[in-house]
Amino acid sequence: MASAAPDLPLYQQVLHALRKDIVSGTVPVGAQMPTEAVLCRRFKVSRYTIREALRQLRDDGLILSRRGAGTTVAATGTSAGYVHTIGSIQDLVSYAQETRYAIDESRRVVADAALAHRLGCAVGQAWLRITGLRYAPGQDIPFCWTEVYVHEDYSGITRVLARRSGPIYGWIEDLYGERIAEIEQMLSARDVPEDVALSLQADPRVLGIEIRRAYRLSSGVVAEVAFNLHPANRFRHVMTLRRDASAGRTDPGKQ
Repeated sequence: MASAAPDLPLYQQVLHALRKDIVSGTVPVGAQMPTEAVLCRRFKVSRYTIREALRQLRDDGLILSRRGAGTTVAATGTSAGYVHTIGSIQDLVSYAQETRYAIDESRRVVADAALAHRLGCAVGQAWLRITGLRYAPGQDIPFCWTEVYVHEDYSGITRVLARRSGPIYGWIEDLYGERIAEIEQMLSARDVPEDVALSLQADPRVLGIEIRRAYRLSSGVVAEVAFNLHPANRFRHVMTLRRDASAGRTDPGKQ
């Protein structure tokens, strides 16, 4: 668990490590997952923590559990889908590190009315536009088309486009000494342009699911807006809601 952020809950640290084992092929498709007891010894955590991590892997479709047959790594098929649960900024870092972003083009653009509406900016605002395809580990069919807009004040990241991996917002933080304070995420349905469908090796008649993420600095400036377009038949969104630990408690002062 050394590669996972130490401030994450223990089950998420275990989850990151086990997901890495699966997507890298360390535990191949069809293989039995280690038992709960073995995983408890490996990660030095409780059985409850292991069960929570395995539950998330099952929700993601990465493992299958059958009575009497144990837990095995699920076949991924040929749909070129990619399942990654994102519930924190650290999860986005893992997403960028686990996957490969192959950049096709980067150029300066000036927002017209239509683009200004998409980005939530003023008409005439200049941006660095970066487009390309994102690939899951070990796959040669991309699972989404990615379109990123970087505010012109931070367009100097072009110097590291070909030399760095990881999330683009991280490059902004490193090069400019800024800090991303919040990320707003929105999902919506849209058509997949024919050229994008061709690049994704997808049926152009299939609806697309677009994830829009706006990265806001502590100053309030939106430094980056990213769009990830997935064919709907390859997309699944998993969200876990947890009850507040304080819910249901009675304030002694109000009894």
